[in-house]
Amino acid sequence: MVKKSAVWWMAICLLTGIGDSVAAEKWLTLPPASIAQWYKPQNERQVWLHTMFSLRREMQAITEYAAADEQALTRKWIERFAGHYLKIAEMVPEWKDELEYQWLERLQLAAGAGDRDGIERALRKIGQGCNACHREYRAVTAMLYRTPEFGNISIKSSADGSTEQFADVMEQLSLLVNRIKIATDDDRHGVALSSLRELRSRLDDLGESCASCHKDPAPRERFLGTLTSAALQDLERGIKQGDKKLAGRSLGGAAVYACARCHAVHRAPYDMRETLLP
Repeated sequence: MVKKSAVWWMAICLLTGIGDSVAAEKWLTLPPASIAQWYKPQNERQVWLHTMFSLRREMQAITEYAAADEQALTRKWIERFAGHYLKIAEMVPEWKDELEYQWLERLQLAAGAGDRDGIERALRKIGQGCNACHREYRAVTAMLYRTPEFGNISIKSSADGSTEQFADVMEQLSLLVNRIKIATDDDRHGVALSSLRELRSRLDDLGESCASCHKDPAPRERFLGTLTSAALQDLERGIKQGDKKLAGRSLGGAAVYACARCHAVHRAPYDMRETLLP
């Protein structure tokens, strides 16, 4: 029996001119736990994903070769497809009874007989089963098994060499951003500048953690690169000049480039993953 998980989704709906809030309950079906062994970190090769990619490619080849009456090539790709399709039951035994064995046999028989219409009909029926599974499981499976686990990442402080939990560093960053804003509003320039120095240092430390998942510098540059650096320079200039408008605009820009962009990519899926985990 597949375990169910109830998740509350709060949606702000603009039903009227002032916008009403409505709460909707959405039931999600969790995939069998056995699928985890085919995703990272348990499986470095991402076997499940590559099997799905192979099936999609094979279905395309069958469709195109059958339409062109290329019978030998059609049979070749059907046999490849059958092998990967049956592999699903081996990888996730709980889904064994969901496979379209009868239609797979009809697909193979139609290929042997050169029955193009039979091939198309059988492949369409199998595809309907694939789509049904994807509708129920694809989004939640990706959320559970393709979202980084930030709880396993530690951040090393460049100031004293100590290590801290990822969540603690994120909390510090939030406090520093707000401290800069508060101090700037209250003309406490010394506090604002010292907090900015600490913020830069902490962002540098955070950037080092990108290598935990990413093997190239592009992700770090995207969030903590040129745009963020320029915004922080303008922020420093605004604080020193007592220009609250420049300081506020620059702080907001840095928050968008570094914080909001990264959160859009990583935080929303991570928070949902934490909610869905049994």
